[in-house]
Amino acid sequence: MAQTSYLSAPLPRKHTIAVDVAGVIVGGDAPVVVQSMTNTDTADIDATVTQVAQLARAGSELVRITVDRDESAAAVPHIREKLAKRGIHVPLIGDFHYIGHKLLADHPACAEALDKYRINPGNVGFREKKDRQFAAIVETAIAHGKPVRIGVNWGSLDQALLTRLMDDNHAAGAPLSAREVTREAIVQSALRSAEQAEAIGLPRNRIILSAKVSQVQDLVAVYVELAKRSDHALHLGLTEAGMDTKGIVASSASMALLLQQGIGDTIRISLTPEPGGDRTREVKVAQELLQTMGFRSFVPIVAACPGCGRTTSTVFQELARDIQGHIRNEMPIWREKYPGVEELNVAVMGCIVNGPGESKHAHIGISLPGTGESPAAPVFVDGKKVATLRGPTIAEDFKKMVLDYIETRYGPKNDVGNAMREAG
Repeated sequence: MAQTSYLSAPLPRKHTIAVDVAGVIVGGDAPVVVQSMTNTDTADIDATVTQVAQLARAGSELVRITVDRDESAAAVPHIREKLAKRGIHVPLIGDFHYIGHKLLADHPACAEALDKYRINPGNVGFREKKDRQFAAIVETAIAHGKPVRIGVNWGSLDQALLTRLMDDNHAAGAPLSAREVTREAIVQSALRSAEQAEAIGLPRNRIILSAKVSQVQDLVAVYVELAKRSDHALHLGLTEAGMDTKGIVASSASMALLLQQGIGDTIRISLTPEPGGDRTREVKVAQELLQTMGFRSFVPIVAACPGCGRTTSTVFQELARDIQGHIRNEMPIWREKYPGVEELNVAVMGCIVNGPGESKHAHIGISLPGTGESPAAPVFVDGKKVATLRGPTIAEDFKKMVLDYIETRYGPKNDVGNAMREAG
């Protein structure tokens, strides 16, 4: 069996239709967009506003909120208004299940305040009501000029479609496995729903498709097939990915394989947070995935060695943590103040083995003394050694040098910064 190599440069992006979501372009030639979702009760206006603001500040370019009942729908315009007063204009996506058609009809202010609707064709309605209720949401989107994401999920897959395909497969001479039939049902559900929406009158450039499953190989197979058979913009996400490292690894593995093949226009890392945990972590992981693969730059990269028997001191670990945390906290301000700073590379190394070399490759780097080494820390700027730090203030001295470098290279008085500002 031939093996596909993923070691070369990423393949060109699959051509998809560009969709404008309140000024954020998804698909076409636009960069891959980072999306997230709140886990607050949308009817709790203040809690939802706070979390949307946190997600937007972390870098989420689209935020989805649950609209599941009258109280949630009634809250949406107030959420939009309060966000605007804070100067936050991130597009809001309404996530509808079961009664979306009714909520949008009963709450026209909600329909207007949202920037995109998400429909799940597996639970938009059942039996004879399905097509009618699907059409009602699409017609509302048309009336308000809103794009729609048709989001299939194998946990709520259209059972009538799946049953029919299973029966057809059983009658075939060379039947497929149940898993293969399920994958085909997911793809067909998305494509048929998109055709139905277009037939009702929703323009093709207002449709985004997603087809979420919870297993890596299934996700890759479904999206590869969907990309072959459609030019719609595609939203990637591994549903029910799980908690902590399991969710991060599974999501990254599946989406990296797809992105490497040029598939995917917007992504979400669906992490299950710890109780009371930080919801913005999924945004950071999505950004790090795209940046690590070389598709986009969001924040300066801090390279740090993993540590070994030569690095029994924790100074380099603490310094790397402090610099990375400071960068994350300051990025909302730095994006405006220091154009291009997201391209910065900082190296914090723990000993002489790879320290000087890695530091020379970074814009600014430090090689801290390892166990048994002279208590001196050479600092390199743009490949050249510029200083040697010593004493108990090495960490603070280097942090100051990093901030000075940012000001010098990307600040308002710098020609590069001014040029990037004018180009933007």
